[in-house]
Amino acid sequence: MDDTRPVYQRIADDLRRQIDDGALAVGARIPPRSELKQVYRASDQTVDRAVRVLKAAGYAEGQFGRGVFVADRAALGTLLRTTSAVDSPFAARISAGDEPCDLMWEAHSSSTTAPAPVAERLAVETGAPVTCTSYEYLADRRPLQLTTSWEPLALTGGTDVVHPERGPYARRGVRGRFAAIGIRVVRAAELVGSRSATTSESEALGCSPGQCVTVVERTHYDALGRPVETSDTVVRADRWRLEYGIAFSPQPVQASDTSA
Repeated sequence: MDDTRPVYQRIADDLRRQIDDGALAVGARIPPRSELKQVYRASDQTVDRAVRVLKAAGYAEGQFGRGVFVADRAALGTLLRTTSAVDSPFAARISAGDEPCDLMWEAHSSSTTAPAPVAERLAVETGAPVTCTSYEYLADRRPLQLTTSWEPLALTGGTDVVHPERGPYARRGVRGRFAAIGIRVVRAAELVGSRSATTSESEALGCSPGQCVTVVERTHYDALGRPVETSDTVVRADRWRLEYGIAFSPQPVQASDTSA
């Protein structure tokens, strides 16, 4: 049966197979356009499209003035997301082999208004005033994750916890900060999905625009069931895995049936 795949897809699949098989090792240069054109009898545009597919999938990365090279796709580690973790937007411990990671992060807050998706998650009106905090995390000086958090100013405005990254309760986590203003946070919920990285995300995370990233939507709720904070966390899907601890409640012991 004739191969019905588009030519650019055949080129991308062939190169991907060579990378997976080890014929093209990490750091090896992807054959130049002229060579790929000759091998596949393809146009410049077709070859360029195939290389873009490889980049978007995380298999290759361009180096200015040098060419395109096979990217290192080995997982850097696992992000452990458990109820025992500190409830910052990071909300995870890092497992990256036996060596401990040097975790660094920076944050910046500003007052703004809630866009419709955020307003829905916070159960407030679109355009309601919120504090928006952007976090950037590094593990051993390598980009790890980006997080954007939103909190209703109706709850935190005029208090000591209005800015998560500064003040007397800085870096205390969501539960600690809200407890300081008399709000008891009792649970969090997460939705995990994936999408293509934006240009700004790819620059910050060190990947190609359009490459797949994992996105975690996390929302904290108080004892009344009211959402008090919500955040979006973005990590490279090819470099970091997410691990969740799931605890089971003890099952009741069933009495044995002794009836005749």
